Amino acid sequence: MSTELLAPLDLAFWHLETADHPMHLGALAHFSQPASGERDSTEILELLAARAAAIPRLRMRVRDVLLPVGGAAWAVDKEFDVRRHLSHVRLPAGEFAESAARLAGELMERPLERGLPPWEMYLLTGGPGDPFGVLVKLHHALADGMRAVAIGAGIFDEIAGVGAARSGRGVIGLLNGGRMTRPVPPRSWLPGPGQVAGLARGRIEELGRAVGVGASLVGASLARAGRLDPRGGAALSASSSGTRRLATAVLALDEVQEVRRVAGGTANDVLLATVAGALRRWMTERGDQLPPADPSALVPVSRRRPGSPPGSGNKLSAYLLRLPVSEPDPWTRLYAVRTGMDRNKAAGPLRGAGAVAVLADQLPPLAHRFGAPLAGNAARMLFDVLVTSVPLPRASLSLGGCPLRAIYPMAPLARGQSLAVAMSTYGGNVHVGLVADAKALPDVDRLAQATQAELADLLTLVR
Repeated sequence: MSTELLAPLDLAFWHLETADHPMHLGALAHFSQPASGERDSTEILELLAARAAAIPRLRMRVRDVLLPVGGAAWAVDKEFDVRRHLSHVRLPAGEFAESAARLAGELMERPLERGLPPWEMYLLTGGPGDPFGVLVKLHHALADGMRAVAIGAGIFDEIAGVGAARSGRGVIGLLNGGRMTRPVPPRSWLPGPGQVAGLARGRIEELGRAVGVGASLVGASLARAGRLDPRGGAALSASSSGTRRLATAVLALDEVQEVRRVAGGTANDVLLATVAGALRRWMTERGDQLPPADPSALVPVSRRRPGSPPGSGNKLSAYLLRLPVSEPDPWTRLYAVRTGMDRNKAAGPLRGAGAVAVLADQLPPLAHRFGAPLAGNAARMLFDVLVTSVPLPRASLSLGGCPLRAIYPMAPLARGQSLAVAMSTYGGNVHVGLVADAKALPDVDRLAQATQAELADLLTLVR
């Protein structure tokens, strides 16, 4: 893996970034000290350094190439030094979770250095006996949610029953529920007549889908432009400042599943309805006028096939979902979310305005390079908030024998966006990470509390 062209969507993410709007995602993991005795911070830092250095993808940086024009490639950083990517920050003793979240928000403001492999890792420690945290930042060109999990798994200890987490096969097998895919036999590079016809048909189908997505995108943007009203939903429509704030919440998975069993649909439907209700509750409590039109959520969908290698580029599409914030009844909100998601799934992830990411595959590299500013400014015309779920292994994870207790995913904010909500399930809980523009949403902690209150209301209805 000495040189590898950036996939079209990776290239788009790379060029979408500006100093004020970095395009990295992240995760804040909390660990408790093992029963056998407290681990020294120096020892943990050395362990992180050794394991990060052993992951080939983390030794790659982005460099421009002559061909294709406007393109870029991953190349091994010949001067790679893992110490340039690792930092240790000591937090005040006590209230570790609050201090770690505050610092994580500030660190997420800072762009990654583009001349180096685009990632950073921070060890956050408190007083003696306190838990510790690890904050990971990965450029979106380097990883989507699935690849981030595969890369991050290389940092954890070996996962029982699967083998070394640093093995790509072990990680992908774990994400597939332990089912290993059969290796694909090598094919000749020279296609036969049947393959040529198949490739032509596939290309025509791709172009047809792209035209359909483009038409849906234009239609959705025009319709949304007519609905935008600065009098309502002031926080979500505020100007971007480039500042960041992280708030976290924990939801009990068995409570989410209890609501799902009665309401039908999926656990993700329940979580999306919880976000919608939390937004309504939060806007009302802060005195905001509810928006005249319900806000639109971009809900990412992975297009990565089971068993695909982690280095095969971002594979994303998305659904657009109207969050029923104007609806006062929690049960009706949940039904509206379920109906909207069922409609999206019936159409498929490659149709509709939410599938804008698939257009990246149809554009030449030069278009990504020069069209990025226009595309970055267009996000505000498409959706109000990003809501994503990040899959995690079901096994218990640890670092140097220290058990992982919580992991809060953090999604990037597009230009013109004030809020991104990411959720991951681990250890019987759903961990919610809310990344907000710190000036637009200084009270995002109250929104995090509202998610817990909203799930409690749904639970009351089904009991």
